[in-house]
Amino acid sequence: MCGIVGYIGHREAYPIVLKGLKRLEYRGYDSAGIALYDGTDIKLSKTKGKVADLEERLLNEIPTNGNIGIGHTRWATHGIPNDVNSHPHYSNSGNLVIIHNGIIENYESLRKELLKRGYTFTSETDTEVLVNLIEDVKNKENVKLGKAVQIALNQTIGAYAIAVFDKEKPDEIVVARLGSPLAIGVGEDEFFVASDASPFLEYTNNAIYLEDGEMAIVRRNKGVKVRKIKDDKLVDPYVQELQINLEQIEKGGYDHFMLKEIYEQPSAISDTFRGRMRVSDGIIKMAGIDDNLAKLLNAKRIIIIACGTSWHAGLVAEYIFEELVRLPVEVEYASEFRYRNPVIHQDDVVIAISQSGETADTMAAIKLAKEKGAFVFGVCNVVGSSISRETHAGAYTHAGPEIGVASTKAFTTQITILSLIALKLAERKGTISNSDFHYYLQELERIPEKVKVALESDNHIKHIADTYKNARNFLYLGRGYNFPVALEGALKLKEISYIHAEGYPAAEMKHGPIALIDDQMPVVVIATKKGHYDKVVSNIQEIKSRKGKIIGIVTEGDSTVKELADHVIEIPETEEFLTPLLTTIPLQLLSYHIAVMLDKNVDQPRNLAKSVTVE
Repeated sequence: MCGIVGYIGHREAYPIVLKGLKRLEYRGYDSAGIALYDGTDIKLSKTKGKVADLEERLLNEIPTNGNIGIGHTRWATHGIPNDVNSHPHYSNSGNLVIIHNGIIENYESLRKELLKRGYTFTSETDTEVLVNLIEDVKNKENVKLGKAVQIALNQTIGAYAIAVFDKEKPDEIVVARLGSPLAIGVGEDEFFVASDASPFLEYTNNAIYLEDGEMAIVRRNKGVKVRKIKDDKLVDPYVQELQINLEQIEKGGYDHFMLKEIYEQPSAISDTFRGRMRVSDGIIKMAGIDDNLAKLLNAKRIIIIACGTSWHAGLVAEYIFEELVRLPVEVEYASEFRYRNPVIHQDDVVIAISQSGETADTMAAIKLAKEKGAFVFGVCNVVGSSISRETHAGAYTHAGPEIGVASTKAFTTQITILSLIALKLAERKGTISNSDFHYYLQELERIPEKVKVALESDNHIKHIADTYKNARNFLYLGRGYNFPVALEGALKLKEISYIHAEGYPAAEMKHGPIALIDDQMPVVVIATKKGHYDKVVSNIQEIKSRKGKIIGIVTEGDSTVKELADHVIEIPETEEFLTPLLTTIPLQLLSYHIAVMLDKNVDQPRNLAKSVTVE
């Protein structure tokens, strides 16, 4: 979950590495550090806190000249966030310096062995153990840095992306990955290393993405040599041209990335179905589906695995698939799936959902499903990510970069992809009529414009946020397709405002949560005209009779809920299974405005990170 940046070339490394760390801060922001090589020695500065804290400290602590540098922004695993545990870490001799994303699971046994050999440790981290293991191998085996890294990594258990520099080999950086992403930017007589491509977009659009179990020696003026860590086999690296541009990873005039990404949803949804859905011809064309249609049509069951917001998108998909395709669907937390010896058959289809395509729990669940013989289909946003390579087939969401840690457009674009898949299968299986199929395509095509209409309630939602910003508990209720939206709305509020919130099926309220309702409890109720409207209205009346404060998400023109609720937020009418694409918009804006009013760090909420690459 940490962010890695490195540079070797003809430019000054410091501004490149520092800017890169700022762009990767979504991956972790407990602490940060930079190591620079000035031609004679390694200069290192690191601190607890954000990259801005590091920048302030750097200017007073070390010279910032040099053409080689590595930097790190941390999400703490081993060792609390403090200056000492921050990366980079020196080896005992001071010759080697390392940055690391991931976990070395057998670090304690390695540490004990190194202690016996006279090594000392100043931090609580597994990373300091790794850099000293590399140094120990280098000295004991009398090998160069690249070989020492390879031998050391074959002794480790866990996940990692690393970059190592040795001042005795001042023209190279050694990098490696297993389970954590790592990209190498290829420029003119210069190279960049990063957890993703964002740190080097303005310098080059050519990148090598290391595969799991690969390492590379990045040499100034000599290029990149890639090898397999396990057997030293030489790999011919594939240099791909990046499609992302710099504008996509900047705020574009918005106060926060989260707000920008909320407002990007009309275009993100359009981009996700563009080229896949030809409404006039009544066609959905998706290579990952078309090439594997028989497996999908013959499936006896669909299992959806995901975590967090992606899990909520999976819950929406459960309703969609069962309604349209008439297939049984189970939605599993990926983090639990692999540990409970699940029953998986060869005629099961497993759909794995992840925004980053690097989620460690989801990756582990995918590997288990494949071992059991299931067909695994991936849904993710990041081209070239681990999940896109590990699954049998899949589809990208085309949401564009999502920098804000709290997912917004990932949720709506995942639902869009899953809706396309369900519609395609339903049409081929004959579980929906041809006329309904055409109507649903037309309605999905209208969704981006309807999202724009939903966004027009922003000022009204801001007023509601101001009314309830000091509440300490929220309850979110929904039924059917909008029960998962209630869960997602509660999650958004928890993530960025730190207010306790719970999502519940509206009918379950009377089986426990109703005990919490009083005149201090805001209750957000999704009450669209489609679905179980009358039942939800009854639930609203139960809340009102107990003096709860009701915020209703309603269909345009609704009058019944308006009479009962303290506040209503209107959304355009659409087909029931598409309502989550609209009902989630006001909930995203509500959580955003409350967090801003409480002066919380919206884009970087405490204790969280965007890409969860550890279990």
